Amino acid sequence: MGELLVMAAIATCVKILLLPSYHSTDFEVHRNWLAITHSLPVDRWYVDETSEWTLDYPPFFAWFERLLSAFAAVWDPRIVDLSAGKNYASASCLLFQRGSVMVADSVLYLGLWSYCKGMAPDKRKLVYAVVVFSPGLLIVDHIHFQYNGFLLGILLLSLAALKQGKDLLGGVIFAALVCFKHLFAVAGPVYFVYLLRHYCSGPRRLRNFFQLAISVLGVVVLAFGPFAYYGQVGSASFSSPFLCTSKLCFQIQQVLRRLFPFGRGLCHAYWAPNIWAMYNTADKALSILFKAAGFKVNSTTAAYTGGLVGEFSSYAVLPSITPLITFAMVLSSLVPWLYKIWRNPQPSRVVYYITYAYMCGFMFGWHVHEKASLHFVVPFSLIAVESMDNANDYLFLSTVCYYSLFPLLYEAPEYPIKVLVLLLYSTLLWDCFSNYFSVKVDGKGEDKSKASRHSRTALGRLKSSYLAGMILIEIYGQFGHRFLFPQRLEFLPLMLVSAYCSIGVFYIWVQWFRSGFSIHDWSTLPPPKDKKFGV
Repeated sequence: MGELLVMAAIATCVKILLLPSYHSTDFEVHRNWLAITHSLPVDRWYVDETSEWTLDYPPFFAWFERLLSAFAAVWDPRIVDLSAGKNYASASCLLFQRGSVMVADSVLYLGLWSYCKGMAPDKRKLVYAVVVFSPGLLIVDHIHFQYNGFLLGILLLSLAALKQGKDLLGGVIFAALVCFKHLFAVAGPVYFVYLLRHYCSGPRRLRNFFQLAISVLGVVVLAFGPFAYYGQVGSASFSSPFLCTSKLCFQIQQVLRRLFPFGRGLCHAYWAPNIWAMYNTADKALSILFKAAGFKVNSTTAAYTGGLVGEFSSYAVLPSITPLITFAMVLSSLVPWLYKIWRNPQPSRVVYYITYAYMCGFMFGWHVHEKASLHFVVPFSLIAVESMDNANDYLFLSTVCYYSLFPLLYEAPEYPIKVLVLLLYSTLLWDCFSNYFSVKVDGKGEDKSKASRHSRTALGRLKSSYLAGMILIEIYGQFGHRFLFPQRLEFLPLMLVSAYCSIGVFYIWVQWFRSGFSIHDWSTLPPPKDKKFGV
């Protein structure tokens, strides 16, 4: 714990230096949620539309905001004022909200410590460093502004419990996590199959099944029960049972409507680097080719390339995608691994299961944000030191995903920060992994210099060339575009970043997907690659 506290203290000092940096509209979103939960009764939380930034996270997160609002009201009452607090961003407000994220990160450190208990000292220190100094968490939480570290800390607590054989506790913590942020529910099928086969088996399987079902249901009732209760109380004045039931249903429906706003469209304004970024890019390229060939293409249908948030009717050339299609693709991509979990559920492989599940949700999900890459990159960091292949893939994937976050910080003062942080992290990670695995190989009786050379070239020519291509993409975005297309195609540099990064993420996903059909032991994932290609 002492090692982790030292690293956390260093990271916190860096975060304090970033207090006056740029913050996104999410800063006002969370400030407004503080005001909503502090100023209004519970039955109005998911109904209020005083601000455009309505509450759209599950009930547990709303109660988390309510807890913070109690301290905010003492610190600066205007923060929790529903009307006068609009767009309030004074120094005191900035300090409070930035500070709340830093304090909430203690849950991340607790989850990390819990998971790493029992690890060898060198391995534990490396995992601590990989997570604590994550550029993604620094960019998204402490500059852009969100609470991902807090939420991922809850996920790590669940993973730690499953790893230690405490299946019931792990399932309950995951249920609570989903009630904090519903996007984590993508791993639900994995948890269901794993717990059903690992916990609900043996002579006590029936008893364990009911314990698990009642415990998870209890968490859901605790989260959503108050809204059903207030809906029932509010409908007591109605003489008609139909109207009474309608009032009760309205509360629950309103919560669900806020949690699943499918009208926002397939992609966010800045496309996440997933399959749909490639799909959108292909549609745009085909529309240009078709126009050049003399075919009639309605250019307004491809308005999504303007970066606007909202629902668009169709693509210019390719078929439109519906929420049902994305759901089917996510579930289908999980099937090979679900079957493998069903055949042989292993506590030591839980992190692999969950990492892959969130990777699938990111690749094929509906209206995925680029920030959701943290959902699989952070769990992946826990197993990056399990093998050289894992370290190789983690270094590649984390660099790609963290680079894809660069457009979130578009103002000039933050540019050197994000570049320096990513370069330092990737370079130090490469050096630490190289040293760690060279020592391990040397300990098996091999020549240390040979082992070191092998580990330091493990990234391979293909991946190294791809990462070098990101430098060209960045140079074009910063300098080339303004000379080639002045005052035109403003969204093109962002599209290039999304499309290019999506290729790298897709490459890693394919390796993991293939491993679902592999007969190899899961001591390393993905299975060993063909070294002659330098991959």
